[in-house]
Amino acid sequence: MRSSAVNTDVLIVGAGPVGLFLANECARRGLRWRLVEERSSQSEHSKALAIFPRTLEIFDMAGVVAPFLEKANRVTSVAILTHDRALTHMRFTLGDSPYSFVAMVPQDVTEKLLLEELRHRGGDVDYQTRFVSLRQHDEFISVRLDHNGKPINLKASFVVGCDGAHSAVRHQLQLPFEGAEYRGSFLLADVETNETLPADEMQLCPSELGPVAIFPMSPSRRRVVATIENTEGEVPSLTLVRKILIQRAPTGIEALALHWSSYFQIHHRQVARLRQDRVFIAGDAAHIHSPFGGQGMNTGLHDVWNLAWKLDLFLHGHGNEQLLDSYSAERLPIIKNVIETTHLLTKAMATPNKVAQAIRDTVIPMVSRLAPLQHAFVRRLSELGVAYHGSPIVDGDGERHFDDSLRGGEGIRSRFLLLFDDQADPSDKDAVKRLCASFKDILELRFWPRHLALLVRPDGYIAYSAHSRHSIAELPSMRSLLERQTSRWPGTLAA
Repeated sequence: MRSSAVNTDVLIVGAGPVGLFLANECARRGLRWRLVEERSSQSEHSKALAIFPRTLEIFDMAGVVAPFLEKANRVTSVAILTHDRALTHMRFTLGDSPYSFVAMVPQDVTEKLLLEELRHRGGDVDYQTRFVSLRQHDEFISVRLDHNGKPINLKASFVVGCDGAHSAVRHQLQLPFEGAEYRGSFLLADVETNETLPADEMQLCPSELGPVAIFPMSPSRRRVVATIENTEGEVPSLTLVRKILIQRAPTGIEALALHWSSYFQIHHRQVARLRQDRVFIAGDAAHIHSPFGGQGMNTGLHDVWNLAWKLDLFLHGHGNEQLLDSYSAERLPIIKNVIETTHLLTKAMATPNKVAQAIRDTVIPMVSRLAPLQHAFVRRLSELGVAYHGSPIVDGDGERHFDDSLRGGEGIRSRFLLLFDDQADPSDKDAVKRLCASFKDILELRFWPRHLALLVRPDGYIAYSAHSRHSIAELPSMRSLLERQTSRWPGTLAA
C-alpha cells in the first residue's frame, strides 16, 4: 500500500535508458517517484544502439514510441558474412507486428528522448546525486544519498537499482555477480563510411582474427564492434579501425572518419535473484553479456516494463507478495537465455579453430535456408518470442499480445484486460461481466470479434486463454489466477 509516511513510492537509482524508462512508467501510472543520477548530465556517447521490434511495441504501449521512429535508421535484415563470402541473409519478416525492423537509435539520443518525455510529464533527474546506503524496514526503506557532499535522507516504499554494471545498489545487497570475463578486449567505434553496404542491413562477420559486428546508424555512418587481442593507444584510432575492417569486414567498406571510439571489457554475468525484500535491480546492474546480438539495453528495458505494473498494483493495494516475487521468476530465465545465446554467438563467430570455422561456414548457409530455423532466429533476435511460460502468475505459454487497442500510452496501463467474444451468448457475457465486476479496480472487459477469451496483463502478455465456447467453464480458473497475485476483494467469491 502507498504510505504518507514515505517521501516517495519508488526511488530509482541510475538515469540511463532503463532508469529513465522506469521513471516514465511511474509517471504514467501516477506513482510518486524520484530518479537520482551520480553524473552531472546524460550520456554524450552513442553506446547502446539497437532497439528491437518488441521493445518498440513496449514503447508504443507506453506512449513514447513516436520520437524514436522519427530518429531511427530502420534495419530490416541481418547478414552473416565472412571476409569474402555471404553465409546467410535473413529479413525481419514479422507479420504480426507493425515493427518489422530494428530501430538504430544511439543511446545518447535514446536518453534525450526519454528525458524529454519525462519532463513533459512534469518530472526530471536529480543529477550529481549519489546513492550511499539503504536500510530495509517492514513498511519502507531508509535511504541515504549524497548531493555534492550534502547528505540527503529519505524514506521510500521501494528502491530499484538501474545503476549499471558496477551497481552500488547491488553491492549494498551483497548479491554475487556470477559469470566470467571474456578474454581480450572489445573495440567500439562510430565511423563515417562510404555507402558500399546497405543502410538497412546489419552485418555479423565471423573471423579467425575475431568477430566484427557492423550496425548502420545511417547510410554513411556505422557502429563497428570487434574483439581485439591487443589495444593500441588509449582509444581506438581510425587507423586501427581501418585495419580491422580490411582484415575482417566485407570487401569495399571504407572508414572515412572517426566520430567516437572506446575500448571496453565484457563479462557474461547475472545475479541469482532480482529482488531482496523492497529492493529490486534491473538492466546492467543485474546482467551483462556480449554486445554481439545488441540485446543488452533491450533486456534491461524489458526488465522494468515487467516490474513497473507490479509495483503499481502493489502500491495501490491490489497486488501481493507473489506478484512482486514473479519479477525474478519471470525475468531470470529470459536473462539466462539472452546470456547463453549471445555467448554462443560470440564463441562461434570468434573461434580460431580452422576445423570449427569450416564447419560453421558450411552449416550456417544450410540451416539458415530452413524456414522454421530462420523464423526462430528472427523471433529470438526481435524479442517477439519472449514469453513467460512457467511463471507462477501465468497459466499457459505467457506469450505477448499486441493489437491496436493497446497502443498510444492509454490502451493498457494498470488493469488486466479480459478480451471476450462479442458474438457470445448473452448468458455467457453476463457471467464474464460478473467476474470483471468482482475485480472492478483491476480488470477491464473488452469485447472483440474473435472466438477466443484472453486475460491480458498490464504489460501485454497473456496470463490465460480459452476458446470462447469453453471460456465460461474456464472462468473459475481465471478467477483463481487473479486471486493468486492480487489482494482479495469483497465479493470475489460471490459471483
